[in-house]
Amino acid sequence: MVPSVETEIVVDGKGNEVAWGKTNWQTGFWMWRPTDSVQANKQTRFKVVRDDQYLYFLVESDIIGTNFTTPNLKRDFSTWGSDYITLLFDTFSDGTNAFSFATNPIGLKADGLISGGNQNYRSDRNYAWDTKWSVETTIEEDRYTAEIRIPFSAFFYDNTQTSWRFTIYRRNTQGNEFSIWTRTPQNQVIGNLAFMGKMVFENPLKKARNPISVIPYLSGATLKDFEEPNSSSNVSVGGDAKIPIGNALNLDLTLNPDFSQVEVDDQVVNLSRFAISLPEKRQFFTQNDDLFKDFGINRDVIPFFSRRIGVAQDLDGNTIENKIIAGARLSGKLNSNLRLGFLNILTDADIKNEIPSNLNTVFTLRQKVFDRSNVSFFFIDRRTTEDYEFIEKEERKNSVTGIEYNLASPDSKWTGRAFFHKSFTEGLDEDDQIVGMRLQRNTFRHRATLEFIHGGEDFRSDLGFFRRTGFLKISPEYTYRIYPKNPKVNSYNFTQRSFLVYNPADNYLLTDRWLISSIRKSFLNSTSLEFQFTNRYEFLTSGFDPTRSADGQDLPSNSDYNFSEFEISYRSDQRKRLNFDTKISYGGFYNGTKFSIENEINWRKQPIVNASMIVNFNAIALPLPYATKNIWLVSPKIDFTFTKTLSWTTFVQYNSQGENLGVNSRMQWRFAPLSDLFLVYNDNYISTDNFSPRYRSFNLKFTYWINI
Repeated sequence: MVPSVETEIVVDGKGNEVAWGKTNWQTGFWMWRPTDSVQANKQTRFKVVRDDQYLYFLVESDIIGTNFTTPNLKRDFSTWGSDYITLLFDTFSDGTNAFSFATNPIGLKADGLISGGNQNYRSDRNYAWDTKWSVETTIEEDRYTAEIRIPFSAFFYDNTQTSWRFTIYRRNTQGNEFSIWTRTPQNQVIGNLAFMGKMVFENPLKKARNPISVIPYLSGATLKDFEEPNSSSNVSVGGDAKIPIGNALNLDLTLNPDFSQVEVDDQVVNLSRFAISLPEKRQFFTQNDDLFKDFGINRDVIPFFSRRIGVAQDLDGNTIENKIIAGARLSGKLNSNLRLGFLNILTDADIKNEIPSNLNTVFTLRQKVFDRSNVSFFFIDRRTTEDYEFIEKEERKNSVTGIEYNLASPDSKWTGRAFFHKSFTEGLDEDDQIVGMRLQRNTFRHRATLEFIHGGEDFRSDLGFFRRTGFLKISPEYTYRIYPKNPKVNSYNFTQRSFLVYNPADNYLLTDRWLISSIRKSFLNSTSLEFQFTNRYEFLTSGFDPTRSADGQDLPSNSDYNFSEFEISYRSDQRKRLNFDTKISYGGFYNGTKFSIENEINWRKQPIVNASMIVNFNAIALPLPYATKNIWLVSPKIDFTFTKTLSWTTFVQYNSQGENLGVNSRMQWRFAPLSDLFLVYNDNYISTDNFSPRYRSFNLKFTYWINI
C-alpha cells in the first residue's frame, strides 16, 4: 500500500522525515545472479509514499565497504559492470512497456523507456528519453541510502486504476550479485516485465498534469571544406516542443532541428557483401521509438529505419545530411490496451546533389491481446513533394503496410512474432510481399528458436533497411545451459545455430549456409571465455570485393565458396578499472584466408576519467588477381566527467578500409535541468598517401528546456 502524506519531504538522502513513518519497509530481495534460488546476501529495503504531485522512494542497500564501481558522472550513466539501483513502473499494467529510473551510491541519474517486455538488453531499452526528477544519497559503513522524488507528471498513466505493476533491482559489485524484489529466473533478463510486483495506492491518483515543454536552441557553426575548397559559417534557430494530450498521449514537434551535438557514428569494417545499419542517436527519433521501429526481424526485415530520414547520398556516393525542415510525432496510449504512433517529417531538397524534398509518414497501432501479447499494424509512406526532373516516375513514391502478431507468454517462456508486409511501388507489383515468423522457447536449461522469412523480389521500403530482397531464409538455433555447483563458474552455454538462404527466382538455389557451433563459459567474477567454429557456404549472385580496395578486383558472380573459421574470445572482469574484451579468429575466407584480432581495452580513474582503445586488425590474403590487404581500425576515446553537469569527450577513429581519419571532440555543460551548452569540434582526413584534410568544423549549440 502506498500511503498519501501531506507533510513535506526534503530529498537529502537521509530519510528522517516523519512521513516515512507512515509505511513499512519492503525487503526480501531474491538473488538473480549468480543463482536465482536463494535470497540476496546483501539485502535491499525500500519505502514508498506519495503526495498529490510526487512519488517518493527511500531505498537502503546493505554493503560491505565503499569501494563502488562508478565509471563516470554522466546523466544516463552506463550500468554495465557498475553498482546501481533501478526502479521500473508499468503504469498501464500491460507487461510490455514501463518507465525506468536508475541511480547509484553517489546519486547519478539514468532514466529511460522500456518496451517489448524488457526481454532483450539491446532492443528493449531506450535511454535517450529524459525527464525531470530528483535523487540524493548518503553513504555509511554498512549501507547507502537513496532518497528519490519523481513527479507524477513524468509518467503517463490511467488515473482510474488504483495500482501499478512495479519492481526494483540492484547490482552489488562488491559481492558480485544481482538481486531483485520479485523473483526472476536467471535465464530471463533481469527486469523482465513478466516478473513484477504491485504498487497499490491508498487514495486514487489525480489526472496527470503533464506540462507543455518548449526546447528552443541557438546554434552557430563554421565549416571549412578542403576539397572544394571553401569556408562557410551559419547561425540557425529552431527547437522542439512536447505537448501532452490527456493522460497518455504526447505530441512532439520539431522545427529546423539541428543534430550537431549528436555523437559521431562508430566506424566499422565491412567484409560482407551487404550494407550495415548504424544505430539512431538523434533524440527526436528515439522517444517511444518501439512504436515505429519494432517491426519485422532485425538485420533482415526492418520496414522503418529512421536513419533513412535526414541522411542521404551525394552524387559521389558520400553520406551527407539532408536537412529536416519540420516534423511532428504523436505517440502513446489511446486506452489501457491500445497504443498509437504517428510520425510526419518534411525534408529539404538538395538540387545540386539530386536529392528531392520528401514527405515521410509513419502510422502505427498496437492492440494488446491476452496477457502480454499484441497485434500491430503499420503504414509507411515516402513521396516527393514535387515532380523533379532528375527523379524517375517509379522513384517518386513508395508505401509499405503490414500486420504483425507479437507473442509473449505470462512467464516469458514463449516469445515470437508472425508478420505480413506488402509494398506499393510504381512498376513493381508482382512479388512485393514479405512474410515471416520467429518462435522461441526459453526455459532454465533450454532455449530453442526457429526463424522463417520469405521476401519478395519486388518488395521495397524506401524508409526501411533490408540486406536483400527475393529470398527464403530458414534459421534454427538451440542453446543448452549448465549451471554447475562451482564457486567460480556461473554457467556453460552450448549453442548450435545456423541459417540457410535460398533464391526463389532461381529454382530455390542455395546462396548462403552458415553452421555455427559455440561453447561459452561464464565465470562468477563476470569474466567469460568462448570458443566458436563456423562453416560457411556462399554463392555470389553478383561480384564483390570483400576488402573494398580502390584498385581491387571483384570476386566473380555465379561463383561459390565453402570455408571455415575458428574463433576464441575472452572478456575480463568489467568491474576492474583496467579491463578488456578480445577476440581472435583464423580460417578460410572465400578462396583465401583471413586472420582477425578485435580488441577493446578500457581504463578508468573513477569517476572522472574513462579511456578506451579499440584496435581491430584483419589480414586478408586472396590469390591473384584478387586483393590481399591488411585492414586496421583504431579508435581511442577519452571521456572526462568533471562534475555531474560538465563533461568532455574526445573520439578519434582511423579506418584504413575507408581510408579515413576522424576526430570528434565534444564539451557539454548542463547548466540547468535538461538544458545544455555544447561545443563540438570535428576534423576529417583522407589517409591515402598522407593525411590530407577533408573538412573541419566548430559548432556551438545552446538548448534550454522550458516547462509551461
